[in-house]
Amino acid sequence: MIRTIQTIKPDRLHVILITLCVMLVTIIEILDMTIVNVALPTMMGELGANTDQITWVLTSYIVSSAIVMPLTGMLVNLLGRRKLLIFAISGFLIASVMCGFSSSLTEIVLFRTLQGTFGAVLVPLSQYILRDTYSQKDQGKAMAIWGMGVMVAPVLGPTLGGYITEVLNWRWVFYINVPVCLIALLLTFESITETLPKKPKIDLIGLFLMATGIGCLQVFLDRGNSSGWFSSDFIQAICIAAIVLLSTFIVRGILKKDNIINLRLFSNRNFCLSTFMFTFFSIGIIGAISIQPLMLEHLMGYTAENAGLVMAPRGIAAAVSMMITAILSKRVDQRWLLLSGIIIADFGTYLMSETNLQASFSVMAWQGAIQGFGMGLFFVPISVLALSTLPQKDYAEASGLFSFGRNLGCSIGISILSTILTFETQINWNILGGYIQVTAYNLQRWLQLVHLAVNQPQAVQRLAQELSSQATMIAFVDAYWVITITFIILIPLIFMLEKVKLSNHTPKAH
Repeated sequence: MIRTIQTIKPDRLHVILITLCVMLVTIIEILDMTIVNVALPTMMGELGANTDQITWVLTSYIVSSAIVMPLTGMLVNLLGRRKLLIFAISGFLIASVMCGFSSSLTEIVLFRTLQGTFGAVLVPLSQYILRDTYSQKDQGKAMAIWGMGVMVAPVLGPTLGGYITEVLNWRWVFYINVPVCLIALLLTFESITETLPKKPKIDLIGLFLMATGIGCLQVFLDRGNSSGWFSSDFIQAICIAAIVLLSTFIVRGILKKDNIINLRLFSNRNFCLSTFMFTFFSIGIIGAISIQPLMLEHLMGYTAENAGLVMAPRGIAAAVSMMITAILSKRVDQRWLLLSGIIIADFGTYLMSETNLQASFSVMAWQGAIQGFGMGLFFVPISVLALSTLPQKDYAEASGLFSFGRNLGCSIGISILSTILTFETQINWNILGGYIQVTAYNLQRWLQLVHLAVNQPQAVQRLAQELSSQATMIAFVDAYWVITITFIILIPLIFMLEKVKLSNHTPKAH
């Protein structure tokens, strides 16, 4: 069955201003999830925090953002989209300035929590506004523009953060949001039209269950690996709490019509499958983006700047493929574009699984570019298909849930891959160490190449370093293989999606 949906297209200048506005807010919100990472070591010294404590700068933002994001639809109904956008940008601006002013760990964690709270609605709001602005035949173009911010910003974040930290200081990682937010505010006042607010009945019990359940889940995912997972009483308790709270929320939401989140949206085949696929794709792609700097900097000796340059082609290729997809989406079935994107991204990830310690800069850059090209081909059609068969009144709420799927996938991906790296490194160390025998020919040959004797302390030290490097490299390879398999699992789901025909007929008044 083919469904055709239509929307009204405003004048060209209005469209350009709206697009620029929502792109700015999309980029700054997603950029702030990754740009801070490389500044953490510098922040540790100034704020008097240890390695475990400083990660709360990231955790606080992720948890608060995840809690608020699914509420986007309710907040649009309550305030209207224009007021909500102005409120969110203003709050994000103030919180960013306060993060830069922070003089202690407690202060910056508090202000990062506020930053995540205000920034949570920016990405789903931008998708909803673009979806509502562009005609149906131009939905591919709209989602390509939105995708450039959503998928390219995480790639460029570490590069930009490293440069700012090195040239200025870590506080400017937050201060750069100020001019962007001010421009976005001006564009919002000028171009964004208001929707009529409603007076929704707020389900306080559902809100409590959802907020605490998602908060516990995000803390579990973010802190699990560093706490030793279920060897920690805290992680055990937070996991049980997440299961109980979210299970209760879901069962209650299915039975209750006026639940805080309309879970019946998932009865729509395209929305349910698209959100599920987007979540799993984010597990792999964001996971790969998060662990590659560790491999480049800690294992292969790259500087933060050079590591960023290796990763930059991924973002460029993604942007190029999104522009191509925007053109093809008018002529080609979205599902075929989706299939092409997964296959190309999977091939790029497979090539990454063939990486070794002698891999050159250009080889790794090309691997990332191939993966990025597939990423762009995937993102545009999945974003179009997710909302294509839903009523227009559900766009805002569906956008929030769709973006939440991406955030959840990011957290799961980083958590799983970090755990793989930790455990596989130790396992590989033990396996490789079992092959080291004093009389082995390969060991004697290696000692000759490094001009050392087996009884020298330097030889033992060098051998331990080499063993550690090889064990860690194998762990990275295993992690890339997990991502490769994850992408393959998504392929059958494409053929379950309902075909959508893009048209530009004018809709009936409503």
